[in-house]
Amino acid sequence: MLSRKNWIYLTVFILALFELSPVIAKEALPRNTVEILLNSITKLKTGEPLTPEEVKENDSLSYRALALLNIREISRKALGKYWKKRSLTEQKVFIGLLSRMFIKEAFPNSGKFFSALTLSYGPSTINESKAKVPLTVVHEKEGEINIDFHLQKYGDQWQVVDVDLDEISMRNNMRSQLYKIISKNSYQELVRRIKEKLAKY
Repeated sequence: MLSRKNWIYLTVFILALFELSPVIAKEALPRNTVEILLNSITKLKTGEPLTPEEVKENDSLSYRALALLNIREISRKALGKYWKKRSLTEQKVFIGLLSRMFIKEAFPNSGKFFSALTLSYGPSTINESKAKVPLTVVHEKEGEINIDFHLQKYGDQWQVVDVDLDEISMRNNMRSQLYKIISKNSYQELVRRIKEKLAKY
């Protein structure tokens, strides 16, 4: 079972210009988005080897989950002050890399985490185009864990833009890690490390 610290890290990387089709019906509630997201990632097959059918199903589930995140907004907030320093091409490349990290690492590991737990939803709060969906799970080692999904509405679709784990922001945690690499090395080194990690899959 993943520790709380490791889950945060995996969700961060658990950190798209894929032009994916919306998978939520019009005027769906924010909780629907979260439920579909978690349902998709908990169905992902892991382990080796996977059959061609399982690989195809994983791809379908992963892109379905990805469409429920606003990857561009997550990317922009994650890079923070460094975002505007990047060219449009560099921004697009970063969004693509982050999307692949979600698909290859964050979704499968987060799916394992959630599939072993009972989820208890609290009342959602909606403030115009922003919403929060609270969720509580009980971990056998970590105890009760409070998770808040933050969403924004784009057109008729609610998309996740951040996740808080016991009030620790996924996006802010990711930004802190990225800042360290960029400040100590360079943005190019950050991209190299992400590509190197993706090459292992």
